Formats: sequence, C-alpha cells, structure tokens
Amino acid sequence: MVKRPVVGLTENIILLSKNQNQATKQLIARIDTGATLSSIDQKLAKELELGPVIREKIVKQQTGKTRRPVIKATITIKNLKITDEFSVADRKNMKFPVLIGQNILKKGAFMVDPLIK
Repeated sequence: MVKRPVVGLTENIILLSKNQNQATKQLIARIDTGATLSSIDQKLAKELELGPVIREKIVKQQTGKTRRPVIKATITIKNLKITDEFSVADRKNMKFPVLIGQNILKKGAFMVDPLIK
C-alpha cells in the first residue's frame, strides 16, 4: 500500500517567488476540496512578482460569475514542491491569502483529514 500525504483544512505552505533573489513567503493556506483551481491573493502575487497571466478563467461565486486571471506558481506543501495554476483574486477580506484546490491536491495525491490541525 502506498502511503499518501495527509493534509488538514489548513496547511503551512511556502510560496516561491518568481525572482530567485527575492524571499519566499511562508504562510497558512486554506484547503478547499470544492475548488477546482487554487487561488492566490492579487497583492501577494504582485509582491512575489508571479506571472505572467497565462489565461483567464470564469469562476462561479454566490454573487455570480467573474473572470479571473490565471498564473503558474510554485508552492511547497508537506515537503512536496508543486508548480500549477492559480487564479488571482482579491482575497484581502479572506482569512487565508492562498486557497489550495483540487488541482494541487490531485497533483500531490493528498488525502484530506478535517481532524488534522
């Protein structure tokens, strides 16, 4: 049996800057199994010079549909370095600046345990 990495509802991650001379950012991300694509706060993406925008995605929310730019970014989570797409959104009113969605969870073959703190 293959042992898969287990994540909780929130996880410590390291967000790598596009510019190698710039510091990376260590933070807590929200795990969201209902989100098909991971998301990052626009201010944080700008601070770390992430980009360029590779496409746009239509995101369904309670308030309706919105178009969001999508970038590639690299994170380290549970000692796995993963590069994948993130939608860029204004998350300043959210508790967590990064949301980890299904795309990252599948790539890392993570299992989600809501009892893990």
